[in-house]
Amino acid sequence: MTIKKKTKDLILDAAEELFAIRGFYGVSIRQITSKAEVDPALASYHFGKKKDIFEAVMLRRAEVLNRERIQMLDDCIRRAKPNPAPLNEIIDAFTHALLNRSLKGGDGWRSYFAIIAQINNHPELGGVIMSQYFDPLAKKFIAAIQANMPDSQDEDLFWCYHFLSGALTLTFSGTERISKLSAGVCSSSDLDAVHERLVPFITAGFKAFDKQRN
Repeated sequence: MTIKKKTKDLILDAAEELFAIRGFYGVSIRQITSKAEVDPALASYHFGKKKDIFEAVMLRRAEVLNRERIQMLDDCIRRAKPNPAPLNEIIDAFTHALLNRSLKGGDGWRSYFAIIAQINNHPELGGVIMSQYFDPLAKKFIAAIQANMPDSQDEDLFWCYHFLSGALTLTFSGTERISKLSAGVCSSSDLDAVHERLVPFITAGFKAFDKQRN
């Protein structure tokens, strides 16, 4: 039996797809409601302005992602007690849910990550939106990394996190850059290959600034 989607979900799905393709400023409420096949007045009724729709799109999946990532982090911290969680497991907890959702979550998740890639590089939207939805999570992960690398400088760890965020942004950008650069040897859509390499790569980057082990 097919379950009919609620009007709010239809609007969010349509907005998510359009924002992923055209960006926040390239989409109108009328375009969103036209794609969702609902009355334009319903967008204002359920959400308000376009910015409110955009924030609802961001929050809907951010809550799911953050919950999964925190659960994975808490699990690896608990397994390691009384020692700090292993660095590679912390990085895996941070990245695994994104890669898994992008690989198996369907078109909606791929659109969502395309939006993340856009706003993370946007001077106006990026700082505000990424901070609002992801800073508490990021600080929890950085704290876990600090526990693993207590002698390292905070400045180094924040830069390493910044580079990790950039690597994820490029991975989910959907530009097919690596596919073209490698002449087909690598594929942007091969997220299993990404996960196999991303965790050890990022882990090694953090370890380069571990004063205790160097």
